Amino acid sequence: MIKNVLETLVEVNPDDSSITPRLATSWKQIDKTTWQFSLRKGVKFHDGEDFNADAVIYNIKRLYNKNMASNLRAKFFANFEMEGKALNSHAVEIKTDKPEPILLTLMGTFGMCSPNTPFDKLTNKPIGTGPYKFVKWDAGTQVVYERFDGYWGKQPQVKKATYMWRGESSVRASMVLVGEADLAPEISVQDANRPDMDISYLSSDTSNLTIGMWAPPLNDKRVRMAIAYAIDKDAIRGSVLSKDVIPATQLVVPNIFGYNPAVKSWPYDPERAKQLVEECRKDGVPVDKEVVLIGRLDNFPGANELVEVLANYFKAVGLNIKPRVAESGVQRNFDRKPYPPGPYIVSHQHDNNKGDAIFSIYSRGHSQGKQSHINDPQLDELIDKGQVATGEERRKYFQEAFKLMYENIVSHVALFHMVSYARVGERINFKPNLITNCEIPLEKITFK
Repeated sequence: MIKNVLETLVEVNPDDSSITPRLATSWKQIDKTTWQFSLRKGVKFHDGEDFNADAVIYNIKRLYNKNMASNLRAKFFANFEMEGKALNSHAVEIKTDKPEPILLTLMGTFGMCSPNTPFDKLTNKPIGTGPYKFVKWDAGTQVVYERFDGYWGKQPQVKKATYMWRGESSVRASMVLVGEADLAPEISVQDANRPDMDISYLSSDTSNLTIGMWAPPLNDKRVRMAIAYAIDKDAIRGSVLSKDVIPATQLVVPNIFGYNPAVKSWPYDPERAKQLVEECRKDGVPVDKEVVLIGRLDNFPGANELVEVLANYFKAVGLNIKPRVAESGVQRNFDRKPYPPGPYIVSHQHDNNKGDAIFSIYSRGHSQGKQSHINDPQLDELIDKGQVATGEERRKYFQEAFKLMYENIVSHVALFHMVSYARVGERINFKPNLITNCEIPLEKITFK
């Protein structure tokens, strides 16, 4: 929907998380709570209404309408409120009730709809300014878009597009192979068997271990270090998981603002892991106590097998690990507060394609985070300072926080940055990227 039917004021570049213009041509920050945006002129909504400052204000008011449930508000805009004021017909001032350093990044998620959109209820007939008009939606089957001839920008090559839902990866891949479809993102690695058509691409997901540090033996840092040393990532690539996955050092992919390239990957050193476990045993740490390693059933291709393999690695260095794969509702209980008692490790996949590390590091690292096992004052301070800072200062705080989490506290062990596969038909040009699994801008597709 976003970038096809609805457009945002700004865009977040998936390659480096930089901010680029869309419906706003320029912007400036007046103070910590005030931004001014110059809006693109000559833009029309699909119903003929003008895009202007009043339209932006209408969308802001609608976003905060408490009579309407909004996933966008709940996910990105719930911690502050905005008000808009027209400076002229194509300039708007947006003021927040408290400082929000990443307002520009958040505005990259906020699509502008026509002022004729119902104010107090959701709609299944969106009207935007984008290069495509919404035509119809058959629930669970398809969505149809047609090119908008009155689009303000360059006319895309695709005139009409139908998004179809097919549950089986093999079916989606086959449809492209026989010419029934042009593009199938997110096919399984088993179905990516046509090198001339199938493309692997870095997704925004990172597989990660979260170590519950409150209970012995996991409350001893040496045990957590042994866990990190015990994993042979090279052996997992190309066997349990795709050969294309990328060994990770932290929770976010390199494209995300705040990623720290200086964080080191723990080397595979089972002998050092065994030494650490034996040191703990001599010091009375109950390393023979059973620890549960829990993963989510079929979370990603190879997820179930990964839990078994990791548990065997940990057993090989002297830890008593019991692997368990559970459906998502059960696994979620171990991955969110309040946590159940007992020592356990959670194998999970974390997704961040929104351009800033705060969407990951607060929930997973701060003592108040809903998915954090950590209570470290130094880490809290870095995250607190980072989330109110801007620019390179913000980046520095988050980079220090990731280094502290993964190299010093060892509260998590990063495993792999995951990849997805897309099958691209013979008649089109399309290059998948970090956001392909959630957005496919039709304007990026050209014909050969």
